[in-house]
Amino acid sequence: MKALVQPNLMDETERIRREMEKVEVVAALIWREGRFLICQRPMGKRLEGLWEFVGGKVEVGEQREQALVRECREELGITVKVGKLFFEVEHRYPFGRVQLFLYEASVVEGEPQKLEHRDIRWIRVDEIDQYDFCPADGEILEKLKREYGK
Repeated sequence: MKALVQPNLMDETERIRREMEKVEVVAALIWREGRFLICQRPMGKRLEGLWEFVGGKVEVGEQREQALVRECREELGITVKVGKLFFEVEHRYPFGRVQLFLYEASVVEGEPQKLEHRDIRWIRVDEIDQYDFCPADGEILEKLKREYGK
């Protein structure tokens, strides 16, 4: 006879499984005239209103670089050339773990548009502290301050 699992125990098991699951995310560090591009997350999504680098999840069967090109096209309407890996960080959110890969990238076609984000801005490194970024970006922002700050 098969044992029945109580619904609240199944919910807790699912929550734990999701927390253990790691999602690969790629993002782009795009520079223009001494400023880099940041995007504000849309309302109604996790981490709404926080700032981040453009990017998103790597889909099954995709290379990270391919995913970044796709995400930049979908979110900003631009084509990018992906350069070297700038930083890699793992961050645990209440809803799961994220393995974030930030690549240097350059725009080869188009002008960034707000297709999915609430806002987009080009900022200087010394303006970082004026924005509330997603927690996973913390170490990246500190590296930017160290390497490009005055």
